[in-house]
Amino acid sequence: MTEPLYPDFHRLDLSSHGRYDYVPINDRNDFEWPDGKRLAVYIAVKIEHFPFGEGMGHALAHPQPEPDVMNYAWRDYGVRVGIWRLLEEFQTLDLPFAALLNTALIEYAPPLIRALSDTSCEMVGHGRSNGERQSQWSEETERRMIEAVTLDLENAFGKRPQGWMGPWVAESRTTPDLLAEAGYRYTLDWGMDEQPVWLKTRGGGKLLSIPYPRPSNDIALLHGHHVTPRAYTEILIDQFEEMLDQSRKAPLVFNLSLHPFLVGQPFRLRALRKFLSYLAERRNEIWLTTPGEIAQYSASLPAGIIAS
Repeated sequence: MTEPLYPDFHRLDLSSHGRYDYVPINDRNDFEWPDGKRLAVYIAVKIEHFPFGEGMGHALAHPQPEPDVMNYAWRDYGVRVGIWRLLEEFQTLDLPFAALLNTALIEYAPPLIRALSDTSCEMVGHGRSNGERQSQWSEETERRMIEAVTLDLENAFGKRPQGWMGPWVAESRTTPDLLAEAGYRYTLDWGMDEQPVWLKTRGGGKLLSIPYPRPSNDIALLHGHHVTPRAYTEILIDQFEEMLDQSRKAPLVFNLSLHPFLVGQPFRLRALRKFLSYLAERRNEIWLTTPGEIAQYSASLPAGIIAS
């Protein structure tokens, strides 16, 4: 009989991140969100800035040689028009939200910064611009960027951010460690669960992963899969209703992720408004909140309740 090519293949050790253990959703400690609610819901708005003529950026059409004016201008629409329409919707419907902000906008768009300061939104660190990603840097460069973004947000809004999402949701192998060491309480980079999960970091610092699913993200659906606005709304309603049903068995987190240069376009805004109104009408059935409040509440639970 021929010897197998890989006699120890069944014992092959695969690379692991080591950030969390495998704990199935149906084998965890039960708990409730405030007021006995079972589904926590938060809205995350990515307010992003892109350098002109260089760096990375989503493309509406096939990228052109730089300066790629058409694709740059399409993205810049988000902070010139789209975000203002979203802010109006949130105010009209009294919806809380988290602003994932590139700090380059502090200098680029002062009126927008003033408008955000006048809301009760939660500010979340989102790098300097979306023309770069921290996964390509040395640890020291990444550390300095995180420190600079943190300080800029604190100076602009009077409060240190508690949460982080990297530009392009990109991490280096040490990003969670650097975030914990910089005093961050949670990250939105990891989308592996529908409950918060404690991440392991060097030195034992605590960093919570709060669910931020990619499949229902507007970039994935509207831009990546070219879903129509009406179909997008139907998908969001299905996601919400199924998660509300599933939350009877285990408390869950629903996220609505929005990019103003996408959903701020009139033909998409009209469809999104239907879902925002639907969400507002269901507010008594859910905990309508922010990721920072989810992190704070999760940290207040007895040790071992939240998976790690």
